[in-house]
Amino acid sequence: MTVKRYADDELLSLSGIQHFRFCKRQWALIHVEQQWKDNLRTAEGNIIHERVDDPFFNESRGNVIISRAFPLVSYTLGLNGIADVIEYTRSDTGIPITGSEGLWTMKPVEYKRGKPKIDERDEVQLCAQVMCLEEMFNVRIDEADFYYNEIRRRLHLKITDDLRSLVLSLADEMHAIFHNGITPGAENGKNCALCSLVDVCIPKLTKKKSSVRNYIGRHVQEACAHDS
Repeated sequence: MTVKRYADDELLSLSGIQHFRFCKRQWALIHVEQQWKDNLRTAEGNIIHERVDDPFFNESRGNVIISRAFPLVSYTLGLNGIADVIEYTRSDTGIPITGSEGLWTMKPVEYKRGKPKIDERDEVQLCAQVMCLEEMFNVRIDEADFYYNEIRRRLHLKITDDLRSLVLSLADEMHAIFHNGITPGAENGKNCALCSLVDVCIPKLTKKKSSVRNYIGRHVQEACAHDS
């Protein structure tokens, strides 16, 4: 089977796969229509990432080397982005890295402002980082870590074949929507209250089962009644 390879000018933002899993419309508003609006959650997330996203800062702790703001790319997924932290651990089964003796295994660590989610939005983002590293360095990585600021501890993520397949499927769908340039309709639900783009999205107006004409008509009638 021929594996699709994307060109440099076709690459999409890796971090967007988290938005896409959360809400396809939110992702399209950000990445297709180029709209963005910060709320408290996104502002706090930006501050947390500023603490780790220093590409010129590496540190060594015995048999562990920490590299920050590590650039990633996968031409199979068609994604590129930045890993918050890559941890290299000395191991006889690892790979050589420039500037350090011996062999090292690689593991990405993703920093999050909140706590673990009930869906896979965080997991698919971290798995996509792993898949980028595997493609870039021809290695196999079976686990990665999250650090959640709200609970202030690490959680391990097993990189399963099912999770890899989900990431590949989501990436393909992202590229299809981006290529078509059509923003999906809204699915009004509990996630809307957490979304920084709820006022831009207007989920009640664009919800699939709603009639736009009836929605506008009701508001025109309400406005006329109010004026009278």
